[in-house]
Amino acid sequence: MAWSQRIEQALRVQRDSARWRQRRTVTDNRVRMLTLDGQRYRHFSSNDYLGLSQHPAVIAAWQQGASSAGVGAGASGHVTGYSRDHAELEAALAAWLGYSRALLFISGFAANQAVIHLLAEKQDRILADKLAHASLLDAARHTPAMLRRFAHNQPQSLARLLAAPCAGDSLVVTEGIFSMDGDSAPLQAVAHHTQQAGGWLLVDDAHGIGVTGEQGRGSCWQQQVKPDLLIITFGKAFGVSGAALLCDTPVAEYVLQFSRHLIYSTAMPPAQCTALRAALTQIQHGDALRARLQENIARFRAGAVGLPWPLMASSSAIQPLVVGENAAALALSARLAQAGYWVSAIRPPTVPPGTARLRITLTAAHRPDDIDGLLEALYDAAG
Repeated sequence: MAWSQRIEQALRVQRDSARWRQRRTVTDNRVRMLTLDGQRYRHFSSNDYLGLSQHPAVIAAWQQGASSAGVGAGASGHVTGYSRDHAELEAALAAWLGYSRALLFISGFAANQAVIHLLAEKQDRILADKLAHASLLDAARHTPAMLRRFAHNQPQSLARLLAAPCAGDSLVVTEGIFSMDGDSAPLQAVAHHTQQAGGWLLVDDAHGIGVTGEQGRGSCWQQQVKPDLLIITFGKAFGVSGAALLCDTPVAEYVLQFSRHLIYSTAMPPAQCTALRAALTQIQHGDALRARLQENIARFRAGAVGLPWPLMASSSAIQPLVVGENAAALALSARLAQAGYWVSAIRPPTVPPGTARLRITLTAAHRPDDIDGLLEALYDAAG
């Protein structure tokens, strides 16, 4: 089949199965309020959990960094792109999270791809939670290592896989808080089984860092687990973008020497690093923001108990309302939009078939009347 035919067929299937994705042009995004296509909505699809993208100190830091260092790094970090701003941010992150080293990446997707691609060889195996993020699973599939998936958040399922013989090393991969279900991994049990088998543990804590644990240090800190490899991202609670790998010094040096993702990519702009330092400061002193977020989560969950759609068991900012079929999820999202509330529908393959949902995300920026209004709109749609 020619490429043009394959493309047309794939697009036809995507449309017919109500999986069609469409980008919308946003003209104003203030965390709790969103304007797109000329219409203003109360916004419940943002991962900016603490509202730091709009924090005056973070904005001022980026502006100051741009004034002093420009808006781009100009080269790979292995050439001339690694600045004092990068070094200071890496040192601050490592000290904050209790690791000897931190390495910056342009995105969480890139960080996961880089680390897994680099470590996993043919004789090794990767054991990943069945609901691990696409960036983790894609990376694993593109290595020569054997990939096996254990039942979601079931340490005994992992233990059974680890008990099977392996000629090489075992890399166990999970998230701290899962991006689509909003639940937390049982990291202590996962870490115990991994250590018993002599494997390494990689935790992607994109949705836990900044919002859980002392000073927002994340899921691992909260559960008193120190994985061999910790990935944190800056596009959620930090309110910016980018990512970092936390690890020991030998691993950091190995990644620096051999990671094509670092060697052949332009470094993060220094001004972005200054903004991230400012965001880190806000996170470290952000107990009031985290408390407000928890209050908003509790308010929403208490108000949603009478809805006809199941609300998944999540204590995080991610509150998935499972609708079922793709078309029904899209219809509910559209009904909420008509009422002035923006909540995106999430459909397969991002989530399993038959579990299309509204992924409602709450932030510290939301006000009680925002949440009450969303609940009212949901009950109206249910009626």
